[in-house]
Amino acid sequence: MTTVQRRVATPVIAYLAVGSTLVVLSCLLGWWILARGDEPFAIDTAWNLLVAELWHPVLTGFSQVMDFVGGGWFSVLAVPIGGAIALIVLRRPWAAAYFLAAEAVSAAGVQVLKHLFGRVRPEDILVISDYGSYPSGHVANAATIAVAAVVIFPRVWVGVVGAAWVVLMAFSRTYLHAHWLSDTVGGALLGAGAALLVAAAFAVPMAREGMDASAKRRN
Repeated sequence: MTTVQRRVATPVIAYLAVGSTLVVLSCLLGWWILARGDEPFAIDTAWNLLVAELWHPVLTGFSQVMDFVGGGWFSVLAVPIGGAIALIVLRRPWAAAYFLAAEAVSAAGVQVLKHLFGRVRPEDILVISDYGSYPSGHVANAATIAVAAVVIFPRVWVGVVGAAWVVLMAFSRTYLHAHWLSDTVGGALLGAGAALLVAAAFAVPMAREGMDASAKRRN
């Protein structure tokens, strides 16, 4: 076992354990929702009524921007490709590959669960969305980006910003009545879990890449 492999052994185990747990929890929540039929949880209904009372043009505009940024071609193409290019410019090609892979795995997982569970969206939805309410693809994507950012740049402030991004995305999705609150929870679990599982596969080359970058900065 090389020095790099020994260095990342513990993080890899943690990525696999936590990532697997989060994905399983997302699936279990989906099965629970499926078993209940079309009846939302009490907290879903209560939250849906609460955000309806918060209606304001500023919040509506903000949520519509988040709808665009977190979904469609922008999140599927612009964000992954843009993020990968930025990492390549920073001379982190393995980190770029990891980011692209995490985004792809997360998006694929969302579509699998959407078609598996087929949950109906809230009736008062304010935007056009694809099939299946559970899990929220926007929130899953936000969680994947947030966790991937912490994996690549392990700083406290990165984690704080990432967590805020996920919360704001979840709020915007429920504000627009595009999702039930539990959909956003499932999306966050799946997106974060996917990012961690993929991180386990890229841990060694990314660690080696980081060590090389640090050595070059010292020289």
